[in-house]
Amino acid sequence: MDADLGLPVSVPSTALFTDHYELTMLQAALKAGTAGRRSVFEVFARRLPDGRRYGVVCGTGRVLDAVENFRFDEDVLRFLRSRGIVDDPTLEWLAGYRFGGDIWGYPEGEVYFPGSPVMRVEGTFGECVLLETVILSILNHDSAIAAAASRMASAAGDRPLIEMGARRTHELAAVAAARAAYIGGFASTSDLAAGFRYNIPTVGTSAHAFTLLHDSERDAFRAQVDSLGRGTTLLVDTYDVAEAVRTAVEVAGPELGAVRIDSGDLLLVAHRVRRQLDELGARNTKIIVTSDLDEYAIASLAAAPVDAYGVGTQLVTGSGHPTASMVYKLVARAESDDPGAPLVPVAKRSTGGKTSIGGRKWAARRLDESGVAEAEVVGTGPVPEALADRQLLVELVKGGEVVAREPLDVARERHRAARARLPLSATQLSRGEPVLPTEYVHGGSGN
Repeated sequence: MDADLGLPVSVPSTALFTDHYELTMLQAALKAGTAGRRSVFEVFARRLPDGRRYGVVCGTGRVLDAVENFRFDEDVLRFLRSRGIVDDPTLEWLAGYRFGGDIWGYPEGEVYFPGSPVMRVEGTFGECVLLETVILSILNHDSAIAAAASRMASAAGDRPLIEMGARRTHELAAVAAARAAYIGGFASTSDLAAGFRYNIPTVGTSAHAFTLLHDSERDAFRAQVDSLGRGTTLLVDTYDVAEAVRTAVEVAGPELGAVRIDSGDLLLVAHRVRRQLDELGARNTKIIVTSDLDEYAIASLAAAPVDAYGVGTQLVTGSGHPTASMVYKLVARAESDDPGAPLVPVAKRSTGGKTSIGGRKWAARRLDESGVAEAEVVGTGPVPEALADRQLLVELVKGGEVVAREPLDVARERHRAARARLPLSATQLSRGEPVLPTEYVHGGSGN
């Protein structure tokens, strides 16, 4: 599968996907002579959304694209100049901006826990601070969607999930959501832009409007079958479900591919439709259910004769948690502009739970004797020998060059494998604490 086929949406630069104060901080640091200090920023979440047992790292590939396209072209510089956002020396610095540092991170699809350093950005203060907003924008959105998708995939078991949320979110967010859902375990999407850009399988047949267009339901079904073949999926809840199922089998025959139910008591209706299909000889006709599903509704249908689920609103809104609440914090910086100057840990200290832990960090996942994860270990300084081969961060960007692009299927399979190595309680939908504790090992600054 291709990693990115390119989406024809005019976004000439990602440089303005940032907050005003990133540029004013840069201007002040340039004037103070501190913008060139070697710095380490880390992305992490202080806590998981309420009730979640694990998080899912998602959006990494989109971050790499955003960093590559973070360029201050003439139009962008003209805008900044016309608004007086920064002074001329800063504009001159921005004109030549290219991120030349290093980025490490959890590979896309991996799971994470409170305090996990899911991404580490290293370079000068000036080049790193500018990337804060766009990195958080991508990771917070995509990780929230992927976490919801993962929970839904766990609830669905072997039954495939269809992403159908494009009409419930921003048109470009819909493409990112479909990508995140695929990594989290969904099988396909209804969004053609996502199919075009990321080569995700796309599906879809008809809506209620198609049935209402015709003089009768039979006419609508016949038109669809004549066009798309007997293997199509017919929507059977526009009028009377039982009558529609009977008509559908009469029109398409027992070779009818599937019927879709989009309303009502899905558990009850699915049982009735399965029994009716079997009585009509359509024993291989599948049943697809939609209608405001979330992971709880999917789990409640586990005993129902359902073959696939279509999910929209709850998926693209993170099933109640539309952000992963990740932050981007400076954790270490050099004592001077000298490239060889040692790093010193720095950390925010405040009340209200917004503290951070200083130092350049590594992360590893400790497994028990059965190969099941038992702790997320985060530390500074040397990595203990016992954890040397369990480290989680991988190199993503080296000297400003992307070194870790990969197809979506790799991230999708990585997530499946990572989730499988968690304790069984990770897939429980009941409220609970993170399934793994985060343990901190304090060493040196990690210079």
